[in-house]
Parts: sequence; structure tokens; C-alpha cells
Amino acid sequence: MISYAPLWETMARRGATTYTLQVKGGISSASIRRMKAGESVSTNTLEALCKLLNCSLADIVEYLPDTDEQS
Repeated sequence: MISYAPLWETMARRGATTYTLQVKGGISSASIRRMKAGESVSTNTLEALCKLLNCSLADIVEYLPDTDEQS
């Protein structure tokens, strides 16, 4: 599962809001809703977030293995 928890932490450290993402980064409200719901977004969106927040992909998303897969 992909988690966007690092994104919200990175945004808080940088003083960015979802409004910042939309206005300065051109991120759609639909993409923001998808990330809040833990759903997938395009690599274009991830790239735009990295550029806007001047960070790496690891500062945006993290992979959390399903507990069923850990055997």
C-alpha cells in the first residue's frame, strides 16, 4: 500500500497547504482528494509535488507492505 503520510509531514514543515498545491503547483482538487483517501495518483502529479516542495519522492510517499504479504 502507498501512504501519503510523508507528503502531509513535508507540507507542514514547509508551511504549504492544499491551496498552495493547487495554486502554485497546478495540482487538481481531485488529485488532492485521492491522496487524502490513500488512492493512486499519476507520476506527473508526484513529479509536480516534488518540484513544488523541492523534495524527493521519499518525502511524498512511502510503501507499506500489506500484512498478508509478510510471511
